[in-house]
Amino acid sequence: MTGHQQLINDVKFSPDARLIASASFDKSIKLWDGRTGKFVTSLRGHVKAVYQISWSADNRLLVSGSADSTLKVWDIINKKLMIDLPGHEDEVYALDWSPDGEKVGSGGKDKVLKLWKR
Repeated sequence: MTGHQQLINDVKFSPDARLIASASFDKSIKLWDGRTGKFVTSLRGHVKAVYQISWSADNRLLVSGSADSTLKVWDIINKKLMIDLPGHEDEVYALDWSPDGEKVGSGGKDKVLKLWKR
């Protein structure tokens, strides 16, 4: 599976294993078919490297954290940006969905842990 133009920082299977998401220094997230490995689409919106990605438990949303200090929530059904979450003062290195899918936790270079509610 090739397609990113720069190094890949994170790779995650969706909870149902139908898709694989990859995050890269090329500022994009790419989606791949989890069974065949075929390229599905690119998600673009970050203006710097994408460090982390995390799937919601229902497979419908993907959150990404970036060197541009934002988190972005992607609607996987429509393959579009759903919500832009600015708020960190610096690069976002870590993030995860809560098990109930109602919150996202994030942390980064600004030494702040944030909790985002849906």
